Amino acid sequence: MKALQKNKIWDLVPLPKEKKIVGCKSVFSINHKADRFIERYKARLVAKGYTQTYDIYYQETFSPVAKLNIVRVLLSLVANLDWLLHQFDLK
Repeated sequence: MKALQKNKIWDLVPLPKEKKIVGCKSVFSINHKADRFIERYKARLVAKGYTQTYDIYYQETFSPVAKLNIVRVLLSLVANLDWLLHQFDLK
C-alpha cells in the first residue's frame, strides 16, 4: 500500500458515511502441466459481489486489465514519437 501511494497510483480517501465497503478475497491456484508437474502459481484479488447492493455499486467497481495489443501500440507510439518511457514493478 505504501508503494502504491508513493508512486501516486491512487489516493486513499475516507469512505462516505452512506456507503458500505464491498469486500474482497484472494484466490490462489496452481497450474499443472500435462505430466502433472507444477507449471506456475497464480493469485488474484476478487470482489465479493454478493455484498453489493443491486444497481448501486455496479458502475464503481472495476478491474483494469492491460491487453498485449494495447501494450504493443503504446510501445510503438513511444518509439515513433520519441516519448520518454518509465517502468517500475510493484510488489
